[in-house]
Amino acid sequence: MKYIFISTLCLFFGACQQNKPHSSNEGSADPHSYSNPQQAVVKHLDLDLKVDFESHILSGRAEWTIENGTNSDTIIFDTRGLKIEKVVLGEDVKETSFTLGKEDKFLGQPLKVHIKPSSTKVTIWYKTSEEAAALQWLTPAQTAGKKHPFLFTQSQAILARTWIPCQDSPGIRFTYNAVVTVPHELMAVMSAENSQKLRTDGVYHFKQVHAIPSYLMALAVGDLQFQKTDERTGVYAEPVTLPKAAWEFAEMGKMVNAAEKLYGPYRWGRYDVLVLPPSFPFGGMENPMLTFAAPTVIAGDRSLVSLIAHELAHSWSGNLVTNATWNDFWLNEGFTTYFERRIVEAVYGREEAEMQEVLGFQALKESIGESGDDTKLKGNFAGRDPDEGMTDIAYEKGYFFLKTIERAAGREAFDKFLKGYFDQHAFKSVTTEEFVKYLESNLLAKNAGLSDKIGVSGWIYQTGLPSNIAPVNSGKFNAIDSLVARWKATNKTAGLKDRIKTTNELLYFIKALPENLSASQMALIDKELAITKSGNAEIQCAWYTLAVRHQYKPAYARTEEFLVNVGRRKFLLPLYKEMAATPEGKAWAIQIYKKARPNYHSVSYNTIDQILK
Repeated sequence: MKYIFISTLCLFFGACQQNKPHSSNEGSADPHSYSNPQQAVVKHLDLDLKVDFESHILSGRAEWTIENGTNSDTIIFDTRGLKIEKVVLGEDVKETSFTLGKEDKFLGQPLKVHIKPSSTKVTIWYKTSEEAAALQWLTPAQTAGKKHPFLFTQSQAILARTWIPCQDSPGIRFTYNAVVTVPHELMAVMSAENSQKLRTDGVYHFKQVHAIPSYLMALAVGDLQFQKTDERTGVYAEPVTLPKAAWEFAEMGKMVNAAEKLYGPYRWGRYDVLVLPPSFPFGGMENPMLTFAAPTVIAGDRSLVSLIAHELAHSWSGNLVTNATWNDFWLNEGFTTYFERRIVEAVYGREEAEMQEVLGFQALKESIGESGDDTKLKGNFAGRDPDEGMTDIAYEKGYFFLKTIERAAGREAFDKFLKGYFDQHAFKSVTTEEFVKYLESNLLAKNAGLSDKIGVSGWIYQTGLPSNIAPVNSGKFNAIDSLVARWKATNKTAGLKDRIKTTNELLYFIKALPENLSASQMALIDKELAITKSGNAEIQCAWYTLAVRHQYKPAYARTEEFLVNVGRRKFLLPLYKEMAATPEGKAWAIQIYKKARPNYHSVSYNTIDQILK
């Protein structure tokens, strides 16, 4: 998931002591799942759902094929807000008993189902609630085309349990088939093999032959069309968005080819992208075979397509080899950020990768200052919402740890190591400790003194940044530093637009402006560079945040428009936090939020609620 440059507010909650969550991976405890897979574990899902846009409810059945290696009389599922109608064992229609445990605000309720030692199938008939946190139901007015409603899911981190009764741990993997019935004028797509054409009967069939964890379960329903970009890549989007999206992502095939040259074959068949309505809370979500992407990625100049490189990289780091618990989240995102920049370097050149590295380092330093004790790579989010770990610590500190290994071992040796890591752990979930063991056996032990150069323990288990962090530098940004220095000395903006050519250069320039910047100085810069009128969401967020901080009122109308029409949390949080820093700003933020909140997904508004409370 592309989720960088943010800091998340802490939302503390107590875990249910009567039903202490457990996990799956070789006995490692998952504090965010009630399931007990050592006792009985799911292996395959046959899902049959009907989508009702009037009631905002999904209804149907989840038929689980299970493995009961201990002859247990109980299997435990995670649920949150689901109405369980009945549970059936085996192929017959005989119901079995079940109980729902004590409810926790974030973890939901454990669903304990009575099974037999010989049971291999458990079928749960259920309905979702109107408040299911993973689901966002959009009116036609909230879509790009304005003609039809839209539904999409966001299951990561522990929201799959709000629309499917499941063992909701990243350490538990299963294959799935699905039948989804939708209004005949709409198309349904999932994180699986998808139809590329509208079915007039509204019944869609899906198959995912590779075992995935529950957080990668994904569904979207809307007025969608498909356009291929090459033989194994393509784009789904609303008709009004599709031409722009297909042009923006035309080089996806090049990215897949570059990724394969680095770390081995792409194992998922097709790689397609679905462009969602603006309320999608993340830049992208790596749902297997079908990345969900926010429309903010469509900048009109392909300047933000590194997000696609990131989500594609997840096809190896995250989807193929998965963090066993959310305390190991850096294994997904640190590896993916490293892989993303290697893809960018291969497709767009070293200068582009260097600029992204510098911007990432800036974001990491900000996150180190804001994250308190949560700056270790190996997290400890027991008793808390795992979303709290989705910060630049996992992404950028993870990246720089791997970059440090690359520097110490050499790129050729590190590439060989990573390819072997992906091959050895394909379609498995691993813990941080398992990665360290593999690192020691397959790289460090073969190179005398390498362990001391890297300092693995300090990177993973200590706070802050180790002293041996790899230095960053960009020749392009060095030139921007000279521009800023000249501007500080002369206050002259003439010629800036001739020197600042790319999105990254402009973003770096904005971030390099002094803290004592005045509104009048912003006006001069804006006159030269026309930043307020930018259609690039990265630039808009950075500039509008400065506008709020320095009371540059000519940007206020565009700031409000941006907040109402964009749902991506990465962009919303800095703006709302900046506005909430003053009484006047907070009053303005609350006024805007009343209009904007209905357009946001729960992942976004739950955090913003805390900022503006």
